[in-house]
Amino acid sequence: MCLAVGLTGLALGPVATAQAPAHRARAEPRVTLAPGSGPVGALVSVRGSGFRPRVRGIVVFGQRRVGSFRAAATGRFLLRFRVPTGAGGQRRLTAEQLARGRHGSEHRLDSAGARFNVLAPGSSGSAGAAPASGAGASWWIPPKSLTWYWQLQGTINNSQPVAAYDIDGFDNSAGEISTLHGQGKHVICYIDVGTAENWRPDYSSFPASVLGSSNGWPGERWLDISKLSVLEPIMTARFQMCREKGFDAVEPDNMDGYENSTGFPLTAAEQLSYDEWIAGEVHALGMAVFQKNDGEQTGQLESHFDGALDEQCNQYHECGNFGPYLAAGKPVLNAEYSLPTSSFCAADNAAGIMGARYSLELNGSSFEPCW
Repeated sequence: MCLAVGLTGLALGPVATAQAPAHRARAEPRVTLAPGSGPVGALVSVRGSGFRPRVRGIVVFGQRRVGSFRAAATGRFLLRFRVPTGAGGQRRLTAEQLARGRHGSEHRLDSAGARFNVLAPGSSGSAGAAPASGAGASWWIPPKSLTWYWQLQGTINNSQPVAAYDIDGFDNSAGEISTLHGQGKHVICYIDVGTAENWRPDYSSFPASVLGSSNGWPGERWLDISKLSVLEPIMTARFQMCREKGFDAVEPDNMDGYENSTGFPLTAAEQLSYDEWIAGEVHALGMAVFQKNDGEQTGQLESHFDGALDEQCNQYHECGNFGPYLAAGKPVLNAEYSLPTSSFCAADNAAGIMGARYSLELNGSSFEPCW
């Protein structure tokens, strides 16, 4: 099973004129592997750059196809695969983009390759695990049955008997994450990616041109997520903050602006491009990432994310949208606010959804898990 994600978003420059300088030549395609060696079953990250923007491609390991990708707007991609059985010794990995001709024939547009050394079981050297963080690194793979606790306001109650905590990235220190790690818990970083909140320390980084309508919460305004070149450095800095504090994963909130009255004519395609970039950027920093809401686009997003977190999918009859995650063995976390647990826990448990009832304020005053 592989996961392929684009790493950067759309950035269009002005049309060249006779007076404008010539565009830079596109870089040559290149792939790097992390690690460069490991046994059968090892998880390998493939990082590509210099490929044709938004063109799909395949990755071949030796003679076996192990994954597919779609390059992002800057020609980059990130994909993971496990070394297949039957492999041994030196193997060449090739990433290539193909085009189909009028009569069904295929021709290669771009390709790049790298060597991987398949180690015998028990060999010394790389054990097949990528570094804990950084570009091309591996990241935490959340289990399907992930017990979890969500608190975004107030002093964190860090004594809940769960496997993962989801807490605010800005409001919590590295010490809090370290305390939870010391209890054997993974920690998810809540970060808003679809609205600007006027109490955050980086609020002044958002130019007025990307600030839209209120989303109904005091101090929050929707963002023009089609302006990727503006938002990318702001969001990347937020994700880097999560990594530096020691978080294991990111919950990027408000990923469904295109379905709301944002003040901008956002499209589903623009939302997908933004969401895919988010997934790739978080993965490149060595953290897992959850799809937040936007169940209608799960079919396109599931391969990019490590799980999903949805609000009130029982109340609004949307839980079925997240079936692709469950089928892939990834967790679906569901938060209900107004329904009693007696009305949804049985359904969540039967589906494999990790449901719980929380207070709408997410301040720790209510937590009634279904498991």
